[in-house]
This record gives sequence, structure tokens and C-alpha cells, in this order.
Amino acid sequence: MESENKELKRYYTIKEVAQMINVNESTLRFWETEFPYLRPKTLGNKVRQYQEKDIEQIRLIHNLVKVRGFKLAAAQKIISQNRHGAEKSAEILQNLLAIREELKELKRSLDMFV
Repeated sequence: MESENKELKRYYTIKEVAQMINVNESTLRFWETEFPYLRPKTLGNKVRQYQEKDIEQIRLIHNLVKVRGFKLAAAQKIISQNRHGAEKSAEILQNLLAIREELKELKRSLDMFV
């Protein structure tokens, strides 16, 4: 039940997003300064509220910078010149990582029978 409520959430805190993406909160704040389209909603007391669209942007940046090893300037250029291609690449990577986890789980299950 709790996971269902989590999926229905409209806003996420910076701590929740950092854990989802596996980066530090300070990294997210820094990326906000470097990527102008990454602007989560902020409350009067500067509390950030991330929506799904923000998280997708962060996943794209994470894929380019942390996974593929691009410098920030190169990631900015890729996103500005070919956002669709970069998004598709990030989506494919996410799918492959999910498949890898499923295969690892399957292997663990099969190892129990050996």
C-alpha cells in the first residue's frame, strides 16, 4: 500500500530525489545552477518540490554526466542540440539497467537450485 501511495505522489523532496538518482543533494542543487530548464517548484522557505518532469530531466543529466562521463558543458550542448536523442538514450539505458537487475535476480533464484 505504501508503494502505491509513493507512486501517486505529486511532489518529491530533494532528499527523495537524491536517493532515487543516487547522487548527493548538493549535486542536484549544483545542476540547477548549470541547467536552466531544471527548476523545481520552491516554497517560501526555499524547500524544493520536484515533479516527475523534473526527475526525468535529472535522470537525463545523470545519464550524460555520471554514467556516460560527459563534462557539464558537453551535456548542456547535447541536450540543447538533440534533446530527443539524449532522452531516448537515457530511456534505453534505464531499460537495460532494469533488465540487468531482473537477470541478476533470476540468476540468484537459479543458484539456489544448484
